[in-house]
Amino acid sequence: MVLVIDVGNTNMTYGVWDGEKLVTSFRQTTQNPHTSDEYGTMILSMLHAASITREAIEGVIIGSVVPNVMHALTSACIRYLGRQPYIVGPGIKTGISIITENPREIGPDLIVDSVAAYEIYGGPTLVVDFGTATTYTIVNERAEFCAGVVCPGIRISAAALTGGTAKLPEVEIKKPASILAQETVSSIQAGLIYGQIGQTKYIINEMRREYGAPDMKVVATGGLGRLISEETEEIDVYDPDLTLTGLRLIYEKNRRTKPAAESD
Repeated sequence: MVLVIDVGNTNMTYGVWDGEKLVTSFRQTTQNPHTSDEYGTMILSMLHAASITREAIEGVIIGSVVPNVMHALTSACIRYLGRQPYIVGPGIKTGISIITENPREIGPDLIVDSVAAYEIYGGPTLVVDFGTATTYTIVNERAEFCAGVVCPGIRISAAALTGGTAKLPEVEIKKPASILAQETVSSIQAGLIYGQIGQTKYIINEMRREYGAPDMKVVATGGLGRLISEETEEIDVYDPDLTLTGLRLIYEKNRRTKPAAESD
């Protein structure tokens, strides 16, 4: 079995693969930093809850956009699982070429999503990841990462709205009964959800138009991806496990090489 770890700005998502089957997945918040012992005991506890022994984990791979957790998390994998993890970054085999102006600026999360999208859906494919940020990336028919757009995610927008005003409350992020809202909470919800729907539609259509592929397949993922996908006809597929799949695929491409030690 392989443990894959996606470290996002809000949550860390763990997945355990047995071949091509995702056996289990679980999450913890990224917001509070932990020691290697805390990460290690939490990982073992979550594996135990899924009836998976530490000995069953043959390898580990981590994709992270949060550098300051990496030393403790890597140490936890070594000490508690006995596995030196692969780290998605420069030097690791992905099967994807990055042809942007500065390839080193491209986040591991975007690369991982692109790997999975190309392997599963082919190219060109546009991936929309509704995470802390909402990202739009294109991987083309030659397995090249060629374009990307980064926008504030729904939760960031909600936090900015309530944190930057004196009287607006925090609200549950959900679609209100109508866009014709008549009180404060549903007014905020309507602005957040319908604003994201409108943004999603426009950016997808513009990226398709400028790329010259009006029928380019669009795949969505991320925590709020299902909600927006259901309201956006431009999105063809919602794949909640796209990132975990990408990590597994990258692990398989590198499993015959010795993982490099993490330097952060």
